[in-house]
Amino acid sequence: MKPEIRDWLQNNYFSVARPVLKNSDNIYPLILASRQGRSDVVRFLIEQNAAPDVIDQYGNNALWAACYADNSDCIDALIQAGVDINHQNSASGATALIFAASSGREKVVEQLLAAGADPDLKSHDDFTALDLASTRKILKLLSKLVKSGD
Repeated sequence: MKPEIRDWLQNNYFSVARPVLKNSDNIYPLILASRQGRSDVVRFLIEQNAAPDVIDQYGNNALWAACYADNSDCIDALIQAGVDINHQNSASGATALIFAASSGREKVVEQLLAAGADPDLKSHDDFTALDLASTRKILKLLSKLVKSGD
């Protein structure tokens, strides 16, 4: 284990001996590392067999956290590990794509679409990523898919 990963685990109150387990604050290391954009830690945790489908207290998975961090390396690592790219938040029904579209993360939207994220999924309020697109570029990316039926 690299010293910087050991330090990150210790500084965030995770077990060095069992690094994939939640800390005393009930936080999964995979979600925190993703939210912080720590692709080195994310990749280490995946190598340690961290479950890619863990959910935080808000109903979001690690992919959502990586999208929040706007970190393409974390997103790639999670997708390669088999994270559910279309996971819908239990509270709102939003997916990582809906979040990225609504928050203007253009590169993330492109990356998720290229990886097969479903642009037709709807939140509990009946909104799609297209409905919530917050920039012209995102609007164009998503409307092109809706028109073509892909």
